[in-house]
Amino acid sequence: MPELQPPPSRVHGQLPDGTRYALYGQGPAIVFIHGVGMQQAVWAPQIIGFARDHTVITFDMLGHGGSPLPPEAPTLADYADQVGRLLDQLGLARAHVVGHSMGALVALEFGLQAPERCLSVSALNAVYCRTEAQRDAVMARVRSLQDCSVQDGIEPTLARWFGSPTPACLEASAQLCRRLLTEVHPEGYARTYALFATSDRAHEDRLATLKPPALFMTGEFDPNSTPAMSQAMAAVVPGSRCRVLAGERHMMGLTGAPQVHGELISFLRAAEARADSLEAA
Repeated sequence: MPELQPPPSRVHGQLPDGTRYALYGQGPAIVFIHGVGMQQAVWAPQIIGFARDHTVITFDMLGHGGSPLPPEAPTLADYADQVGRLLDQLGLARAHVVGHSMGALVALEFGLQAPERCLSVSALNAVYCRTEAQRDAVMARVRSLQDCSVQDGIEPTLARWFGSPTPACLEASAQLCRRLLTEVHPEGYARTYALFATSDRAHEDRLATLKPPALFMTGEFDPNSTPAMSQAMAAVVPGSRCRVLAGERHMMGLTGAPQVHGELISFLRAAEARADSLEAA
């Protein structure tokens, strides 16, 4: 499969704080938040799929791509505030917020902080209440970043995401992720990953208060953002949806784009209809 190229952006810009972002299409707004080590380019399939009838907004998370570093000891609020500043800059009162992995934690944090600004919140491949073994594994990765370069962990990461050897049909997606991991700022990656590693319980006591319509979705074979995690989150949030995509792993936005699009578009349209009915009441 050839590497997907998103359509030319309608707007490509930079916030006063240095955040790099791009806009595509027009219609109800969707903000896409990538995971640790990635950049906004990882959303190419979603840009193509959603820009036909939505305003698609992508940006580089703090410490990634062209955006500035986070604080030395960042919190999820630092990353959620970046989303708020982006909406302010674009003059948007509300948007759908879709996050992947670390971006899912940021999306949930933003939905809890500013529910009035969220048409909906979608958490893709999110982590929640890791087991002791899962926590030990991710903390080992944090410790390794203190002794080794980011580059040393790229091949094991790609093997976990795409399999080893990588199937031919996933090679283009793996090459894109390899390039993004190669380009990541080492300090930005280390600070963000350390936060990601310790934030799986960040919303445990607040998640039940999440007010926007919520979707929790992951892949059947994602060992780190497991189906059990998404099911547990959905069980806590009243009226939320949970979807587990058969055969998919962690990077399902790339490898299972048609299925991800189908689930997301159904959910987003339902959330938009709900918002319209509330406004008309």
